[in-house]
Amino acid sequence: MTLPEVSPARLEEEWAADKDVLASLRENGDRPEIVRAVDVSFRGTEPALDRLEEDAEELGFEVIEREEDEEGEISLFLGREQTSDDDAIRALTLKCLQIELIYDVEYDGWGCTAEDGAE
Repeated sequence: MTLPEVSPARLEEEWAADKDVLASLRENGDRPEIVRAVDVSFRGTEPALDRLEEDAEELGFEVIEREEDEEGEISLFLGREQTSDDDAIRALTLKCLQIELIYDVEYDGWGCTAEDGAE
């Protein structure tokens, strides 16, 4: 599958938000080199989310769940194991923006817990 070109402005807009989340993780003692579960979410129509769900594994994700909010908007949550360093998160964001274009869904961000290496 050929991945589409993402608008540099769109990538920079998402990256600005990502940097805030990364700063918050670091303030909470996160060690970015630790591999952990990172989830991403997409909103869209049932058919679009169905297609994305079918291809999730091929794209490097596992399906976590599908959720409908009070307004009837449907979100699909996907996850994968990775680090939270800047390069890894920027690559994740780029991939999610490409998925947004391929599947006609709306990327709604990523999340993970801070990992400090303590058990």
